[in-house]
Amino acid sequence: MAYLLIFLVCFPFAAAFVVYGIGRFHKAARDYAAAAAGLVEFAAMLIAVCPVYKMFVEGNMPQALRRAVIPGVCGMGLSFTLDGFRSIYGVIAAFMWLATLLFSREYFKHHRNRNRYYLFNLMTLGALLGVFFAADLFTAFVFFEIMSFTSYVWVAQEENKAALRAAETYLAVAVIGGLAMLLGLFFLYHELGTLDMAQLLSAASSCKNKASLYLAGALIFFGYAAKAGAFPLHIWLPKAHPVAPAPASALLSGILTKSGIFGIIAVSTNLFLWDERWGLFVLAIGVATMALGAVLAVFSVDIKRTLACSSMSQIGFILVGIGMQGILGEENALAVRGTLLHMVNHSLFKLILFLVAGTVYMNVHKLDLNAVRGFGRKKKLLHAVFLSGALGIGGIPLFSGYISKTLLHEGIVEGIAQAGGNVLWFLKVVEWLFLISGGMTIAYMTKLYVALFWEKNSDSRIQQSYDGQKTYWSPVSGAPVVFAAGLVALFGLLPQIFMNRIADFGGGFFGLADYAGSVSYFSLENLKGAAISMAIGAVIYAGIRRFLMKETKAGKEYVMALPKWLDLEQLLYRPLLLRILPFLGALACRILDSLVDFVIVLLRKSVYRDRKIPHELPEGNTLTHVLGKIFDGARRGKRALLRQEIPENEATYEHRFAVQWEKFMETNTIIGRSLSFGLLLFYVGLVFTLLYLLICS
Repeated sequence: MAYLLIFLVCFPFAAAFVVYGIGRFHKAARDYAAAAAGLVEFAAMLIAVCPVYKMFVEGNMPQALRRAVIPGVCGMGLSFTLDGFRSIYGVIAAFMWLATLLFSREYFKHHRNRNRYYLFNLMTLGALLGVFFAADLFTAFVFFEIMSFTSYVWVAQEENKAALRAAETYLAVAVIGGLAMLLGLFFLYHELGTLDMAQLLSAASSCKNKASLYLAGALIFFGYAAKAGAFPLHIWLPKAHPVAPAPASALLSGILTKSGIFGIIAVSTNLFLWDERWGLFVLAIGVATMALGAVLAVFSVDIKRTLACSSMSQIGFILVGIGMQGILGEENALAVRGTLLHMVNHSLFKLILFLVAGTVYMNVHKLDLNAVRGFGRKKKLLHAVFLSGALGIGGIPLFSGYISKTLLHEGIVEGIAQAGGNVLWFLKVVEWLFLISGGMTIAYMTKLYVALFWEKNSDSRIQQSYDGQKTYWSPVSGAPVVFAAGLVALFGLLPQIFMNRIADFGGGFFGLADYAGSVSYFSLENLKGAAISMAIGAVIYAGIRRFLMKETKAGKEYVMALPKWLDLEQLLYRPLLLRILPFLGALACRILDSLVDFVIVLLRKSVYRDRKIPHELPEGNTLTHVLGKIFDGARRGKRALLRQEIPENEATYEHRFAVQWEKFMETNTIIGRSLSFGLLLFYVGLVFTLLYLLICS
């Protein structure tokens, strides 16, 4: 098991360079090699999961499974482990990578820089599995940062202006989040003396400095939430997906965001298990993310941007589940199971929906709803696949999304029954925002579905070409998408057999013991929640048809009603980071520099004022006095020899040298007392220290 875990993490890195090398000589062979690497990884993942699942079935699942350790890396070493939850997401990650690698062969047929794409694609897989299999927060941090830099290339792949700007935003958010996380890990290690996930809970329970734990947890949460796309760190997500290739978008949305959720769960369950205050904090972030993402998706008219904003909203649903776990305490089984199952469902939904969007783009090279309207009218298989994903993410009964959203809703209802005071009112608001956000999900997915598969294009010739197109993807590209769509329907039809089993297998990571209860998913009470969201969705979709479409000569067209200036990145973050903070920093340094100089001058003129000493020269020093005498004597000798007149009020050389000496000393004193000069010397010393360490170590 230990060697297999290390193989699962390291093999994609090795395969990435092999595939890149093959691609330098033969493009088709490279595509097959990349797909073969994905297949090997998926097979190895299934082999690794088998003994874990066997232990689970036999009922002897240990709390701590065998670890794989690589000692000495970065001083603390790297450690990996595998449990039920990690097994589930290892299989999902390997399957999604295999599916997108198979799809990429056709999608990138006429694209540039495919070698680079495959190189960083496989490296990102290794880094992602390093995060999911990490047994401690340090290992998770190392691979999390590797993943941030390798996945940056996906966003910048097309190298146009929009792609490079989105990649810049993505990298900035990732780096800032990583720095915050690193600071949080420093604080946490200082307080608890360990970053091992298996030891954090006991160490945190005995820690008396709870304020420091909350600070460390908030910083780590900030770093992981940046990758998850949680508000207010979501700014990269709606911009990265439209410019990234569709296979990369499916992975960014479906699986990379879950690495951020993984970290948030690890902190929430190992540091703040059953902590109501932490739960309220996560719940507030989740509700804002859920509602705002849904609003942005409703207004969007670009397929991939709509799906990207949808990802933000669904991440909010998951965060709501995590927050409810803290509020419900030991009775949080429904919230735990809903969180886990919605994570699994969302990964499947986004694999389906983004690859369908990629199929549209692959054939039309456009993503605007008005341009691609009517593309799928006579494409029955594509129609069925998209409909499965849309109904699933909308939480419609008989599809898997209904199961996970029902559990999340039941968790909120249970919290309302237990709560009191201000928490009670807050949870009631949360419930309605949950149902309204579910309604908005149905509305924007209906908008995409109707535009693609029912409406006709405004240009009859374009519609005729769409209708006449019989081949829109190859069997190899379409097979994994069809399989995923089938799983969404199967899981929704038979939740007791499939979804309950998945929830039981992965619940241990959340601190959930054996769950003996049962949920009647199709009871009238649970169907009522879905019906409310469906009714809200119908009303919102009617509003889209009424207010977010305009009449033109060719008929009605979708319009983007949100003003362009209403962009959090442009409105706040870029001015703050590029203008306001540098200005405030420079102003603070200027004030500190002047303050230090003022204090020194004040001390020199008061406490440390100069005092005359016996035989002190009136000006200058001994050197200027001697040199001045020599030069003055030489000048008098020259004038006496040449019989020249001596001018009146002529300055002596002794005075001139003394004045220059005083100027030199005054300038030197000002520089020496300057804070800026002190900082400059500090950095020079730091550079020489680093050079010494590099050369001598």
